[in-house]
Order: sequence, then C-alpha cells, then structure tokens
Amino acid sequence: MRRFGFLVLIPACACLGEVHTLTLREAVDLALKQNPDVVLARLDERRAEQAVRLAKDPFVPKVVVGSGLAYSSGFPMSIEGATPSILQASAIAEVYNRPQSLRVASAREGRRGVGIDAAARQDEVIYRTADLFVEAERAGKAAGVARRELDGLASVLEAVRARVAEGRELPIEIRKAELELARARYRAQTLENGVRAAQTALALVVGLEPEDQVRPAAAERALLPLPESAEAAVRQALEGSKEIRSLESRLLAKGYDVRAQRAARLPRLDLVAQYGLLARFNHYEDFFRKFQRHNGQLGISFQVPLWSGPGVAAGVSQAEAEAAQLRIQLRHVRSRIAADTHVGYDNLRQAEAAQELARLDLEVAREQVSLLLVERQEGRAALRQIEEARIAETDKWIAFYQAAASLERARLNLLRLTGGLAAALR
Repeated sequence: MRRFGFLVLIPACACLGEVHTLTLREAVDLALKQNPDVVLARLDERRAEQAVRLAKDPFVPKVVVGSGLAYSSGFPMSIEGATPSILQASAIAEVYNRPQSLRVASAREGRRGVGIDAAARQDEVIYRTADLFVEAERAGKAAGVARRELDGLASVLEAVRARVAEGRELPIEIRKAELELARARYRAQTLENGVRAAQTALALVVGLEPEDQVRPAAAERALLPLPESAEAAVRQALEGSKEIRSLESRLLAKGYDVRAQRAARLPRLDLVAQYGLLARFNHYEDFFRKFQRHNGQLGISFQVPLWSGPGVAAGVSQAEAEAAQLRIQLRHVRSRIAADTHVGYDNLRQAEAAQELARLDLEVAREQVSLLLVERQEGRAALRQIEEARIAETDKWIAFYQAAASLERARLNLLRLTGGLAAALR
C-alpha cells in the first residue's frame, strides 16, 4: 500500500507545476534573461569591471585626515612619524609606476576576455535551449502519432470481437488484437514520459522551476541560414569563434603581465602632500626659531630599485611559460574547431539524406494503407492486413519525426560552430 500511495503521489506533485507554451524565439529570450549560467556570466563581467577599478586605484589620490593631538613636555617629539598637531591631512598617489600601468592594461584585457566568455556562455545557452526545444517538439509529435494509433487499435479490437461473436473470426484473433493494443499502449506511455522529460528539461534551461514544463508552440519557423560549403563553414568558424578570441585575449593579457614583471626594475614616482595645524602648547617656540601654525608639503617621491632579487626573473619566466602554454592551446583549439566544423558539415549532409529517406519511406507506407483500404472496401483485404499496415505507418511517422529533428539539430550545431546561431534565432 505504501508503494501504491507513493506512485499515486508522483503525478499529483507533477501537476503542481505550470505549463508554459512558448515559441522557439520566446524560449531563447527567456533563457537569456534568467538562465543560471547567463546570470553567473553577467556577475563575472561585474567582477572583471571591478578588477579594472582596483588596478587603477593606486593612481587615484588618497586623502587621509586625522589628528596627532598631544601635549608636549620638553622637545616636541614625533607621534607615528608625524609632529604633534591639532589637525593632520596627507595625500598620496602614484604618478609613474610602469608595472602597475601594465597591470591596469592586463585587467582591461581580462575584462574584455570575460565579456567574450560571457557571450560564449550565452551562445551555449541558446544552443541548449534550441536543442531541447526541438527534442520536446519531436517527442510531442511522436506521442501524438502513438495516441492516434492507440485509438485505431482500440477500434480494431472492438471490430474483431464483433466478428468473433458472429463466428467470422477465431477467438485467438481477439488475443492478437489485445496484444497489439498492449504494445501500442506501452509505446504511447513511453513516448508520453519522454514528452514530460523533454518539457521539464526545457523549463530548467530557460530558468523556470523544476515542477514547470515548457510546451513548444506550433509555429512555422524559417530555415536557418547555413554556409554554402564546408570550406566556408570552417572559415566562418575560425573567424567567429569566441573560444579563439577568448584565448587571444588571455594571451594578450599575459603579455602585459610579462612586461609588468620586467618593468619592476624601472624607477617609480609618487605624488605626496601633507598639511598640519600646529598648537602653541607643544612648545615649538621654545625649540625652533620661528613658529607657524599652518604647515604644508607638496612634492614627488622618487624610488629607484637597485637590487630586486631573484623574484623578478622568476616572475618573468613564470609569465612567459604561461604565455607559451596559451599559444599551444590556441593552435590546438584552431585545429579542433576546423575538424569539428568539417564533421558538423558532413553530419548535416548525412542528416539531409536520412530525412529524405525517411520521407520516402513514410510516403510508401501511407500509400500502402490507402491501397489496403480500397481493397478492403472491395472485399480483397483482411482487417489484419490493414492493422499491420497502420502499425508500420506509425513506425514510419515516428522515424520521420526523428529524422527531421536530427536534421534541425545538425543545422543548429553547424550554426553554433560557425558562430551564427544567436543571430539566426534572435
């Protein structure tokens, strides 16, 4: 009883969610708004923007105001390096710091690379959304064909029972009809489960709750624009690859890091300013020839590194090694993208041939059913022949929907590889 109650509870919980009917464009737009991967990519962009601000921070003047208020007995000594004063103010900013300037350039390039990565994540989410949309659409069409087959076989079973009751068929024909109906019912149930799984996966990728489902809306879609040849596809893939652009950006940022490490031997200039408001009770007049309450300094701090130690050379070697790794990775990615694009183009042509084959196979099955129906009216075809022909037609419909979905997926994949998927679907 517990097991039965649990099985009854599962569909009851599934009904708590909401079913959203969306077109492909609407599903893509919704995914770009609230898909978790897209949201995380936007947060990465914000972090990269703040990294640039942090790198530029040393060049922004810092002003600190405080007090070194104290009573002096005897000679006025310094407090934490500053003379006793009622009010103290100091400002400092880097004027020339070549390593830090190069770090700023590296951070800016890193920000650009993060933007490219964010765009690549968006493209991946668009592809996943479109792929799941096509799968949900295919599953729904296949389940619809299975439901129609189920209704037809139920009518056949009733007809067979009537003929057996009239003595025109053997009782075993009822068992055979019941067996075919049970098979069709099992297939329909399997396809319905596939529909729910596909619609739930689509709901998750567009950022909805796990209890929700997204049902593809019945709408005509224009054919996606595709490259004219495999060579054109490879050229577009290499030119528009965000993965290649991201690696090039990382390589450029690493070049700035190498130069920043080498620039550690260069001199550094800092702007310094200081103001102090002095008090007479610190006895400055007793020890200095002239007392002045308002005092200020403005100048440049100049530093020249004479010996930087082995850390600079080690940092340069480390950055150069990382840059060499990126160059090797970049060459490998170029080769992989070219090979994947060739394979994707070949798969597209194969899917087109498979879809045409499935269409012809379906037409033959439909014509066979039509001929048997005519022969049935003339008394030259048995009910069993028509039943078997309709079952074969259902199989051909399901195979045709599968081939059509595979063709659309091949188109989507080729557009993803060539970088034109987002523009085609948005």
